[in-house]
Formats: sequence, structure tokens, C-alpha cells
Amino acid sequence: MTSHSQYRPTSQARTTGFPKYLDNVRTKKGPFTDPAVELGPPAIEQMEKMKILVIGAGGLGCELLKNLALSGFKDIHVIDMDTIDISNLNRQFLFRKSDVGKSKAEVAARFVEKRVRGVKITPHNSRIQDFPDDFYRSFQIVVSGLDSIEARRWINAKLIDLLDEDNPQSLIPLIDGGTEGFKGQSRVILPTITSCIECQLDMHAPRAAVPLCTLASIPRQPEHCIEWAHIIAWEREKPYPNLDKDDPNHITWLYQRALERGQEFGIGGITYQLTQGVVKNIIPAIASTNAIIAASCCNEALKIATNTASFLGAGEANYMMYSGNDSIYTYTFLHEQKPDCPVCGQQTKELTDVDANWTLREFLEWLGVHPAAQLKNASVRAEGKTLYMRAPKMLEEQTRGNLDLMLGHGLAVLSNGSAGGGDGKKVDADGDHDGAAAVRIAGLGLESGTEIAVTDEAFPGQQFQFILRFK
Repeated sequence: MTSHSQYRPTSQARTTGFPKYLDNVRTKKGPFTDPAVELGPPAIEQMEKMKILVIGAGGLGCELLKNLALSGFKDIHVIDMDTIDISNLNRQFLFRKSDVGKSKAEVAARFVEKRVRGVKITPHNSRIQDFPDDFYRSFQIVVSGLDSIEARRWINAKLIDLLDEDNPQSLIPLIDGGTEGFKGQSRVILPTITSCIECQLDMHAPRAAVPLCTLASIPRQPEHCIEWAHIIAWEREKPYPNLDKDDPNHITWLYQRALERGQEFGIGGITYQLTQGVVKNIIPAIASTNAIIAASCCNEALKIATNTASFLGAGEANYMMYSGNDSIYTYTFLHEQKPDCPVCGQQTKELTDVDANWTLREFLEWLGVHPAAQLKNASVRAEGKTLYMRAPKMLEEQTRGNLDLMLGHGLAVLSNGSAGGGDGKKVDADGDHDGAAAVRIAGLGLESGTEIAVTDEAFPGQQFQFILRFK
């Protein structure tokens, strides 16, 4: 076996800073290489000319930048609007204590450039929405290391919107990675060809809230005790005028109350760190999970760039799941494209189980938590009318009154508490016209089958089309 001390880099490796085995992968066919693919110096040259965009320079982004640079990509851009916090240092290994307060993108780019000769990394301390279309058109691959589903949905829709079916060069693969604790996933999205992030949105459904009755009477988990202190005890005792989730004194108060609650019901495992995580909704970040998922994403980028092997999305699988909770387990599968996807599909998506007696306000709240929509700041238009617009201010004021109107034709509520029909006739619970006084609750007059257009300020320039189906 050859030891590290015996390794002598070739002249090419000394020049580029990359070990010789990298070119072995990029120039020699393996068992999974398509026989029709030609590898060699031209493939290396093509890869080194590629522009690749990394979105996010956090736990996953640091790993991605390091891996991509060491894999031979020479022209990398990175976007991240955040600055470095002291809490990042335990897993975001490109940062040091002296970097706290500085731009993540700028510090990460300079660190990797110093360690890997020949690579150029251009940092952008901005939001992804701040760049023109031509900026995104200049890249051949986009790799996402985001922890925000809204940002993922935005870049997914942007790359699909940029696709010109008459120009194959406009197809930009999106490699998306994500982690949560000991779990993670990587996936390759080919715009309009494979399932996109919007197709898979129901896999990122918001967590169901714990019922207040459970918190108040029968807590079963440490998190229940913490939520009890957060929601019930705080409001009842008001130790401080307003809860500041970043104030250690406030978190300590919640921790102590949760600890007392746990002792009362025989529930252990309540710690200060867990209290902070529950109150701030912090998703645990595990450095090893970030490393595994980033390696998978970089592997897909290398395969796309060199054709050394079939990549996710080109065959029978486009999604890789990883779990390290009890052991190490990975699984790849094909996530089917949805014909009624609001972003990449050709059909309009139907929203079923909508109640015609909901007010518009209730419907918008429902849109915010529905797994297939998750539009938290929606404005909505129907056929021929504007129902509600959040901006500009003048239009919001003009449509605000619609929020308390029912979606359908409304109801006539009688003095005895029964409801009349949408035609305004006075009827009681037995269907008799007893002459009781009725108060008309107006409706917007929407019918089952009405097509609506929804926009959300989180996705500027994008419009979601839905068909309402009343239950």
C-alpha cells in the first residue's frame, strides 16, 4: 500500500493543484460510462470553462464550494446574503472567529481560492431575486444549498422560465441539496423534463401544530412542555413585555418553566439548547450530514459536466434520500412530474375540498398551509375580477373588504340561528319559511370550477393558476 509520504504528484498535478486521480476519472471510461461518450483532454477543457453557480454559503454551501473546487471546476460564483454568526463556526468550516460579522459569500470564496490553486470564485452578497435573467443564463449548472423552501421555489421557477425550447443551451440543470438533522436529500431537476421542486412541494409540507389541549392537559414529549411555557405560561405570567427569542434571559425563563412542567408530568430530556431550538424553530444541523449531501450534489455536477456516468434525472431515478438516524441508509427513486404542476405542468391544478362558505380571509389562510400551495402572502384574482391584492396600498385598501365575504353566493342567517340558502330566502332548519328575520352574509359569487390566479410577494413575477372545486 502506498503511504501519503510516498505520493509524488505529476507535473500536471503540481501545476493545477489537483491530484492525478481526478484526471483519471475525467479521461478514462468506467463501467458506468456511456460507450458513445468521448473522454479526454477536450472533456477536461470543456469542464474547466463551465460557469457554475452555488446558492448558499452556509453549512451545505461551505462543503459544496470546497468539493466543486477540488473536483476541477474553475469558474464558480456563490450567492449568500447572510453574515457570519458565532453559532456558525461549529460546522461552517471555512469561517473563523475573526470572520464574525463578515459576508459569508466573500469569506468562503477567499478561503477556498487560497487553498485550491487555479480556481476563481466570485462572491455575491445579495438576494437571489436581485439579479437579472442574463446573470442566470450565463451558468451551465446551478447548485442549491438553501435552507429556505421559498428560495428553492423561486430559483426553480426562474430556471424553468428561462428555458427556450428552441435553444438547448438554455436548459440549466438545478442540483438541489437539503439537510435536516441526520436526514438529507439531493436531486437533479432538468427544467420541464423532470419533476421540479413545485411538483415535489407536498414533500415539504409544514409541520402540523400541536393542539393546545395536548399542551395544556396531557403533554407527552419535552417539546410539548417547552411549547406550553412558550405559548401558555408566557402569556399568563408576562415576565417581560415582549418575548425576545434572542435574549438569554427570556429563553432561561422559558426553560425553567418547561423544566417544572416536565417534572410535574415525569418528562425528561428538557435542556436549554432544546428550549432555544423549539422556540426559535431551529432545525438541527449535523456537519456529517452536510458533508454527505454536498458530496452527492458535487458528484452529480461532475457527472453532468463530464458524462463519466449517468446522473440523477437522466435515468430511472432523480431523487436521492439519505438517513443516518439509526444507521446509514440511502435510497434513490423516480419522482414523477405532475401534469398539473403550477410551474412546469401544462394543466391547471385543481384545489379540492374548498368550502364555498369560507370567507376569502379563511381561504387565503388555507392556501398558506395547504401542502400543494404553501402561499403565505397571497393575492388573488378570479375570472374578470380582482378579489384581493396586498400591494400597492391603494389597491389593498380597495379590496380589503372582500376578505370577510364568502367565496360562494353567501348565506342568510336567521334570528333563530339557522342558515338560509344562497338565494337569500328565509328558511329555518326544517326548511320552512317562518318569517324570522334574516341577516344576509354576502358572497363573492364564485362557482365550483372557477379559475383563479394567485401571486405571492415571495415569488415576484410568478403567477399560480388554480381551479376551485367546492366540496
